[in-house]
Amino acid sequence: MGAKFPSQAWADAMKAAVNSSESYAAAAKNWEGDFYFVVSGSEEMIYMDLWHGQCRNAVYTTDPAFKTPEFKITAKHDQWVKVLQGKLDPIQGMMTRQLKLDGNLIKIMQNVKAAQELVGCAAKVDTEF
Repeated sequence: MGAKFPSQAWADAMKAAVNSSESYAAAAKNWEGDFYFVVSGSEEMIYMDLWHGQCRNAVYTTDPAFKTPEFKITAKHDQWVKVLQGKLDPIQGMMTRQLKLDGNLIKIMQNVKAAQELVGCAAKVDTEF
């Protein structure tokens, strides 16, 4: 049985997937930035602190004041399902406004491979929607 998205169990599984991925570590070796992945229409979000190819922290929260991340990506639950299943590329989702980005799009565009590898890590998490 998989971890419910979003939940602390899912955040923990995602952190483990990121930290065990050699391809993410290589693609994101110069990345410094943290994120909120927000489910619109709810108070639920996952905070992830990503630093030089590793995830230093991953927390499920309903408190937007928990942290002040560099990036916040907001989408409806069904859009997150598509991203996590590999049916929606997150960069394409941001460009087509299916995912709303608060933060520096240029920095993300300079790190497309890291974003793709992060989604690859998410796809490896046994997720229950």
